[in-house]
This record gives sequence, structure tokens and C-alpha cells, in this order.
Amino acid sequence: MKTKTAVANAGNLIMTGVLLMLLGDLLFALNDAMGKWLMASFAVGQVLVIRSVGAFIVLGPMILRQGPMAQFRIEQKGLQFMRVVMATGDVALFYAAVAYLPLADVMTFYMAGPIYIAALSHFFLGEKIGWRRWLAVLVGFAGVVIALRPSTAMLSLPSFFGLAGSFAFALSLVMSRYLRSTSDTTLVTWQTVAALVTGIGLSIGNWQPATLVDWSGMLLLGVVATCAHLLITRSLKLAPASLLAPLQYTLLLWAIVLGYIFFNDIPDTQIVIGAAIIVFAGLFIFHRKNLKETVPAEAVPPDGH
Repeated sequence: MKTKTAVANAGNLIMTGVLLMLLGDLLFALNDAMGKWLMASFAVGQVLVIRSVGAFIVLGPMILRQGPMAQFRIEQKGLQFMRVVMATGDVALFYAAVAYLPLADVMTFYMAGPIYIAALSHFFLGEKIGWRRWLAVLVGFAGVVIALRPSTAMLSLPSFFGLAGSFAFALSLVMSRYLRSTSDTTLVTWQTVAALVTGIGLSIGNWQPATLVDWSGMLLLGVVATCAHLLITRSLKLAPASLLAPLQYTLLLWAIVLGYIFFNDIPDTQIVIGAAIIVFAGLFIFHRKNLKETVPAEAVPPDGH
């Protein structure tokens, strides 16, 4: 009886992780659209600085409740540092890419992220990936290639920013899963501090005057992004990275919708076909995942972390 109850509880935690990931992805899509709008007028560094200040509006009360000194009591400092570097690189590279490319185009680069996550989770997290899911991941990547409309434009510097950012994003997610005993507040606080420091460095000589609406937009960017990070960080502590990875495909759909609403970007036939293939592959991977075997009940820490 205890075993059945424990398995049921583990399954509930995993489903909660899935829902949190989906909500976090929606907030990230809103964050991306806002970032593209701001990048039309401001440099990456300035946006990172004000975005980080906005992030502390959310993080401040959480840091006080947990205790400021708790931010320094962390495990595996080397891995924590690498995660911060990857998370900061992800944000900076994304904004650098979206300043020149349509939102949906940049997100198609990021759709390669689940492929990196599946491979890294297999080798570094010990999460078993069956051949059918490997095949579905490859099919999903084919959808990304179709959506990208392969051409010499893919070799441009903004495209390189997008590809590098997607790899950094995937690595940060895998490391978040590995560091699941570290509190959400601590994980997000340090990556926000790193983004602030990076932004200060990049904004030297590139600071532009802004209106109240611009300042408010950059602050709101930080609030939305932090909420998204917290949701996704929590989801990775409740469910395997290889299960959550396909859900990142929903970002492409949101990018198409928001790109049309805010920037009047209408996706062409190849984008639609590619997106459909990506979603199909992601749903197949989700369907094939055996939740009970992936995360045994005894592997779930009692405090939920």
C-alpha cells in the first residue's frame, strides 16, 4: 500500500512539473515578445540591467524570507557557476538574435534545445531515452530545419547567436535538474545577479535615454522573466528533464501567435509545416514516457526540492 501511495504521489509531482513548465513557457514567450520590442530601441546591456532590477521586485521578498545568507550556502559551487554562465549567456544571446530576426525565426533555433537536453540527460542525469523517443526527437529536429528554411542566412551572426543561445539554454536546464536540491530562490537569484553584472559591462557607452513607458517595460520584463524562471526551475525538480524538454516546442507556437499580434509577422507555409511536425514529435515523446519508471518515489526529496 505504501509503495502504491508513493508512486501515486510521485506521479502527481511529475504532472505538476509538466503544468508548471507549460505556464513558464507561456511567460517566456511573453518575455521574448517584450524583449524584441525593447531591443528595437535599446542595447542588450541596458535591457539586461533594468530587467535584472525588475527581477528583484519578485526575488526580494523571497530572499528575505529565506534569509540573505542562505544564498551563499550552496552545493557544488563549480557547477552552480557554470549554470549561471549558461543562463546569462542564454538571455544575452537571445536578445542579440531577436534584435535582428523575427521572433518566430529565433525561436526555431531554440527548438533544437530539447535535442540537446535529451542527449545530455541521457549521459549526465542517467535518464533512459528509448529508441522511439530518440527517433521522435530527430523528427522534431527535421521540423525545426523545415521551419528555418535552410539557406545561407542561417550562417549569419544573428543566427549564430540564436543557435549558441539555445545550447546555453539547454545546458542551464539540465544543470537545474542536477542541482534540484538547491532552492529555487538561490538558483534564480544568482543568475539574475550575473545578468545584472553582465548588463552593466555591456551598457558602458551604450546607455540610451528612455521614456517612462520604456523603463516600465524593461522592469516588467524582469518580473515576467523571473516568474518564468521560477516556474521552470521548480518544474525541473518535479519531473525529468527528458520529459519536460518536448514541452519547449510550445514556445514556437506562442512565438508565431505573439509575432503576428505585436509585430504583424505572418508565418509562411514552411513555418506552419515545421511547427506542426515539431508539436507532433513532442507530443509523441510525452506519450511514450513512462512516468512511474522515470522517477521512483524514493528519488523525490521529502521537502519537494
